Order: sequence, then C-alpha cells, then structure tokens
Amino acid sequence: MELAVEKPEGIMKLYDENSGLWKFVKADKGSVKSVEVIERALRGLGLSKNEVKVYIYLARTGEHKASDISEALSLHRTETYRILRDFKKKGLISSVFEKPLKFIAISFDKALDILIETKRMKLSLLEKKRENLVNLWLSLPRPEVELERKEVFQILEGEEQISLKADEILDNAEREILIFISEREIAHFYHSGFLDKLEKSSKKGVGIKLLTNYSPKTCFFIEKLG
Repeated sequence: MELAVEKPEGIMKLYDENSGLWKFVKADKGSVKSVEVIERALRGLGLSKNEVKVYIYLARTGEHKASDISEALSLHRTETYRILRDFKKKGLISSVFEKPLKFIAISFDKALDILIETKRMKLSLLEKKRENLVNLWLSLPRPEVELERKEVFQILEGEEQISLKADEILDNAEREILIFISEREIAHFYHSGFLDKLEKSSKKGVGIKLLTNYSPKTCFFIEKLG
C-alpha cells in the first residue's frame, strides 16, 4: 500500500514498473518552466487542466494502465476513464492490447497538429455561422428602457486582449483619448506599435492625453514619440 506523502514543490512522482514502487524525482527548474509553457499552449488549444496532465504524463512516461494514470496524477478513476475515452476519439492516444489494457500517447508534434486542426475547424464553423447569429440577435425585440449615459469600465487580462481593445478604441475615437500607462507597461505598448498608432490619431485631430509616472524609462519612450 502506498503511503500518503505530500510532495514538495519541484518534485515529480513517477511509477517504476520494474521495482513496482513509486519514486519522487527532483525536477529541473528549466524543465518545469518548459512544461508550464507547453501546458498553457495545450489549454489554449481546448484541453482541460486534467486532460493536459494525462496527455503529458503518457507522452513523457510511455504506456500505462488507466489505474496507474489515475494513481500517479491523483485523479478519480471515472475522470481518468472519461479523458482516455475522449482522447481515443480525438486520436491523441492508442490502446496497447494487453491484459489489463494499456494506453500510449501519440507524439507531441502529431498531437499539436490534431488539436490545431480541430481548433481551426471550430473557428471556421463559427465564422460561417457569424452572419446568421448577428441577424438573429438583431431580430430580437428590444426591451423599452430609458437610456442613461454612464461611465463604463472594462477590465481585461492578457496582452493580446488588451492590445485588441486598445486598437479598437483608437479606431473608434472621434474627439479625445485619455490614457494611463504604468511604467511597467509602457515598453510593451511602444514595441507593439500602439504608441505609433496614437501619434497617427493625434494627426487626425483627436486630442490625446497620456498620464504616466515620471521616470527615466517613461521619459525615454515619451521622447521617442516626439
């Protein structure tokens, strides 16, 4: 029987089939960072947190029984079987016909190809449905409400979402743009080309007011704007 042992941070738990024992192996910090990047990418391609765990475990450690996967990753057996069943449908794993049945992951590059193509097909389908969905939305009866102008704030996370919203604001601005940029973010906005677009908006007659804290770094980028 395996004893319940709390794993310290940076320690990986692996099962040694030869000895039939669980081993705790210290993970290299560089490897841990690389795995984190890969995990985020797989999550972005539509896999859940537990699905990512199962795929990476199989891809890195070879074939395993469902019970071993469940034990190694501390997942409920029902959840593990569901993930394995879904992976088989997607073509991300294969079965090794032994008793008991074992599972093995396809290579990482092929898994990426499958997930990217699946994502592409879903986006393509949504694009085809877009016009119909917009028309359905516009056809809905509008509730009678008194419109009152209010200050509205939207909080976004992630550089991509922030950059997209910033570009949208620039495109739609007619009179004035008020901006606060922290010292930490000003370099990102400069290198993304946002500040160049801001200059173009200014030339079109849009009033620009930019507020940031005073420091050598912010002064450098503001001077770059001229």
